[in-house]
Amino acid sequence: MALVLVLLFRSPLRNLVTKVLDKMKEGRGPVIAKTVAGTLFVVFISISYNIIEIQKRSLEGGVLNPTDEVLMANQILEASLMGFALFLALVTYRLHYYIKELPKTKRLEAAEETKLKPDVKHHDLKEHPKRATASR
Repeated sequence: MALVLVLLFRSPLRNLVTKVLDKMKEGRGPVIAKTVAGTLFVVFISISYNIIEIQKRSLEGGVLNPTDEVLMANQILEASLMGFALFLALVTYRLHYYIKELPKTKRLEAAEETKLKPDVKHHDLKEHPKRATASR
């Protein structure tokens, strides 16, 4: 959560974090990150399946026994933690991507604006010849 907050606001720490994330994405980093995320996702699905099984038992029997209640609470906490970790990893990945692409996008927009400005002025002179002669 702190990593997301650091990435949201411009600061020297943000520059440091983006450099660290850049280094992590070099080489085998992305493969390892995707493997870990895939493993977490599979375990998340497994825990969710176990929660559903415990709920089915409660529907069949009518009441949960204390052991099932404790198991279900533990499973829900584990699923919440894994889901939150996966969500934060996704948000961090996208924020890093947008921070890296933002300067490139701004440069491209500025280049397009400079290309369009002479055309707009020339277009205005054609439409309003009185303005063109009055300004001379």
